[in-house]
Amino acid sequence: MKLSFTKMHGCGNHYIYFNCFDQAVPDPEALSIRLSEPHFGIGGDGIILISPSDRADAQMRIFNADGSEGRMCGNGIRCVGKYLYDNGMVNGRTAVTVDTLSGVKRLKLDVRDGRVQSVRVDMGAAILLPRDIPADFEGDSVVGAPLVVDERVYHVTCVSMGNPHCVIFLSEDIDSLDLARIGPKFEHHPLFPARINTEFVNIQSDGSLKMRVWERGSGETWACGTGACAVGVAACLTGRAEKGSDITVRLRGGDLNIQYTDETVFMTGAATTIFEGEIEI
Repeated sequence: MKLSFTKMHGCGNHYIYFNCFDQAVPDPEALSIRLSEPHFGIGGDGIILISPSDRADAQMRIFNADGSEGRMCGNGIRCVGKYLYDNGMVNGRTAVTVDTLSGVKRLKLDVRDGRVQSVRVDMGAAILLPRDIPADFEGDSVVGAPLVVDERVYHVTCVSMGNPHCVIFLSEDIDSLDLARIGPKFEHHPLFPARINTEFVNIQSDGSLKMRVWERGSGETWACGTGACAVGVAACLTGRAEKGSDITVRLRGGDLNIQYTDETVFMTGAATTIFEGEIEI
């Protein structure tokens, strides 16, 4: 059978999108493994299915490059919002809703010349209680807590944005980190029973936060929207940023604006269509 797809990215976090209003996608777990491979597939961080929902404009399902299903993807949901608008599926509305495994998210679309350029997402409240992240630490939160990985003590702050994150602020240049070596050791650490996404962060001279991310199920990616949200939250919790302020998080694929409030976390960033195609499976 043949499937139509659209390749899109948010800050370099690139996925293969399937419109499941018009077609059925069999065995998405296996398909994501196959298509994410750049030499024999299309190449990407996974696949995203855009499907009907009885409580939102559409449902988003995310499958990582290893076939595992993700609960939420901040960069992916911005692209879903763009896809819905640009393809005439929301009747020109710039306020849309997307159903995810982490709940219904509300999006505000910035439209110029009839196309979505950027999207603001209400990501919901940051989850800090360890058992709900999940992270096997004592207490009501994990803020600057010591964690031994590969015989080194790191001070970690853990946040869930619908998926689990471990944020580490470092003084050394994160560009020199051997992320392929250290990332899996965090991802599979026994204190993280559902595995973990890990962000390594430098504070820049202008107050912005430079970040690299190791995503569970995908490895290092150029960007992670929920990870940028977690970094913004962690910066506020550790006194590196002010709650309610605009926080710029600089990822390998571009910048995201994060605002952490008592009620929610807002994320704003670009969404880009790369190309459309058809593949035989």
